[in-house]
Amino acid sequence: MTFWIIITALAFAVAALMALAILRGRSSDEPPAAYDLRVYRDQLKEVERDLARGVIGPDDAERTRAEVSRRILAADAQLQKGMQEGAQPQTLAMAVAGLSLVALVGGSVWVYSRLGAPGYPDMALASRIEAAQETRLNRISQSEAEARVPASPAAEPPTPDFLRLMEQLRAAVTARPGDLQGMILLARNEAALGNFTAAHRAQAQVISLKGERATAEDFVDLADMMILAAGGYVSPEAETALRAALTRDPKNGPARYYVGLLQAQTGRPDNAFRTWDAVLREGPEGAAHIRAIRAQIEDMAFRAGVNYTLPSEDGSAAPSRAGPSAEEIQNAEDLAPEERMAMIRSMVQNLSDRLALQGGNSSEWAQLISALGVLGDEPQARLIWQESQRIFWDNPQGLAEVDEAARRAGLME
Repeated sequence: MTFWIIITALAFAVAALMALAILRGRSSDEPPAAYDLRVYRDQLKEVERDLARGVIGPDDAERTRAEVSRRILAADAQLQKGMQEGAQPQTLAMAVAGLSLVALVGGSVWVYSRLGAPGYPDMALASRIEAAQETRLNRISQSEAEARVPASPAAEPPTPDFLRLMEQLRAAVTARPGDLQGMILLARNEAALGNFTAAHRAQAQVISLKGERATAEDFVDLADMMILAAGGYVSPEAETALRAALTRDPKNGPARYYVGLLQAQTGRPDNAFRTWDAVLREGPEGAAHIRAIRAQIEDMAFRAGVNYTLPSEDGSAAPSRAGPSAEEIQNAEDLAPEERMAMIRSMVQNLSDRLALQGGNSSEWAQLISALGVLGDEPQARLIWQESQRIFWDNPQGLAEVDEAARRAGLME
């Protein structure tokens, strides 16, 4: 309600200023005709002075008097009739002012009702996180997403010879479903043709045939094909493939890029920015997933509310994010108990603010959980632990580290 009161007051204030300008127009205390009369009378006096000084002759003076007198009569007639040249009709001015008021206030309300979100309340951080989690859990499946993606032709139409070879390959794989090399070729070539649905089905067979020998890259390829088939959407099935890839290689760059994309699509641009920022710092520069991050991370930082400058491509790393220094800890031990506790709380708050705005590694999140546990702030420690679980769900080592900190803080049975 406060929002509506404020914008209505602002709209009326602007409309009032516009109406005042319209009503005042070019009007003044003296009508233009009265001003003209005064000027013409001064001209008559000037003619008499010029005649007396001999500047003009009697004939010229007479002609000038006649012309000025004619203008005086016209101005006097205009003044008597009330037709003030240059003034605007009062009724018309009031009508225009009223229409401006209605158009400005009413038009603003109408535009906001169409483009804005009337009645939509502000959401607390916990509510936004909960809504994002619900969005993530309830998103559509891979098959539903693929059904919504319109068919698109390949960038370069394949040659007849290539199509003939593909038919032979499909037939061979159908006849020998256990042929691993044939299935690998089928997955790659279906993807090259833009048949990403057929490609990820073949890649799933590749992983099934490899069994325990399936690598992180195999699962990343599967997720990549599924995401391309879904038009860039990260489905629950693609997320499962990403989890499998990161279980085998927690530092896999392409998998973490797609995790950031998933976080962005499910209402967590803050987590997406942190994920991409970490991947971007690790490189390698020039990799496909790094180029994709560089193209999107500034927009993601804006959505996350982070003041961010994209680093140069020379590989220079940003300064590391450390917690309280050893000197600060030593100083805290030398203080009185009350002062030491106040200093510790200040350092913990600074760490909490920095992690919330800029993110950090699992050690820093574990440090914050432990510190809050020592301070006895169990509710806040639990919230931080839950948030860190969402951040490091794709990093088994990081997740184990924050869970261990939660256990030491007494948050886990």
